[in-house]
Amino acid sequence: MLGMRSNTAPETTETPVNVPGPQHVAIIMDGNGRWAQKKGKIRTFGHKAGVESVRAVVRFARQNSIQSLTLFAFSSENWKRPEEEVSVLMELFNLVLNNEAKRLHKNGVRLKVIGDVSAFDDKLKDKIRKAEEMTADNKDLVLNIAANYGGRWDIVNAARELSQAVAEGLMSAADITEEAFDAKMSTAGLPELDLLIRTGGEHRISNFLLWQCAYAELYFTDVLWPDFSEDVFQQAVNDFKQRQRRFGLTGEQVSVPRN
Repeated sequence: MLGMRSNTAPETTETPVNVPGPQHVAIIMDGNGRWAQKKGKIRTFGHKAGVESVRAVVRFARQNSIQSLTLFAFSSENWKRPEEEVSVLMELFNLVLNNEAKRLHKNGVRLKVIGDVSAFDDKLKDKIRKAEEMTADNKDLVLNIAANYGGRWDIVNAARELSQAVAEGLMSAADITEEAFDAKMSTAGLPELDLLIRTGGEHRISNFLLWQCAYAELYFTDVLWPDFSEDVFQQAVNDFKQRQRRFGLTGEQVSVPRN
């Protein structure tokens, strides 16, 4: 797959000069259950342990001037998991909102929850609203938590909003451009997605940020999410800096400075 690399590939030691780091990074946080099972624990133990990795990646993002970090916390397909596990995930989401929102605010992080939050209970929706309002003016980092999120849902939702605007005469079908579509996506107003990381050894994107991944670099690591540290994040960023992002051009065109 173009733009895809695993951390099992040979390490490179030279970094191209003046290659900018990613401005928008997304992470599929996979491997919590397997991490717990390897330790003889139930799967939900791994989800709780993974919270520290969330703190680590937020810290790394702030320290390395990443503008936006999007974390895949709960997919629209995760409702199919065992009821006990889904219940624990919802409790954990509540707990994290209770314990982390003020810390994020203190550190200049803006929190956004992207996904279909209508499926959550009123108590959780209220906590989401309050956390988003508290952090709305923060500028150091935008932290997007994708909860009850699916890439296909995101695209369909944008298409529905645009079609409604056409039906109401607010725009014509000819006005539906990539830019207009992008403005209706859940990540509207954020930098283009540069780097998508998946932990846990799987090599797929699992219905995550399908529209946004069009030109993103993909990085897969065998590291299970609770073991994902700032050092592992740095390895992914270093790998990103080794790549030549061509966006449809040839390598020669990208290498030639533009006036």
